[in-house]
Amino acid sequence: MANINRFNGGFKGPFSNFYNAKCEYQGLAFKNSEAAFQAAKTLDGEERKKFLTLNPSEAKKLGRKIHLRADWEEVKYQVMLEVLKSKFQDPELRKLLLETGDDILIENTTGWHDNEWGDCECDKCKSVLGKNLLGKALMEIRTAIQEQADNN
Repeated sequence: MANINRFNGGFKGPFSNFYNAKCEYQGLAFKNSEAAFQAAKTLDGEERKKFLTLNPSEAKKLGRKIHLRADWEEVKYQVMLEVLKSKFQDPELRKLLLETGDDILIENTTGWHDNEWGDCECDKCKSVLGKNLLGKALMEIRTAIQEQADNN
């Protein structure tokens, strides 16, 4: 049976989008996966470029102010997969992800109550089942990396 691995968000770990690790998305190189993800919220190339040099907090803040693409809700999970695929091209990050084995990865978002991308365990949210989309995306990327290794 798989272990449950509740990783902290913020700047605390390599599985967080706030962790500084270079990431490419549609030909642009970002300083972190949060910036790449937030930039993908718009289809305007000039708006996207504003995210290139931002730290994760700045990117998240700007991501609330840009012109949101009409199909965002339909494509955001696929965008996250593409962003994470780029992030985990880094050999050290890839190794850390693979070392989780078959653990169930859950982003612990207690503190900012994100029950879409993670799972918050505070008193206010304890009755809400978090969707844990970031954890699911990480596990999907891990499986793809494992399958690729098995085929080589």
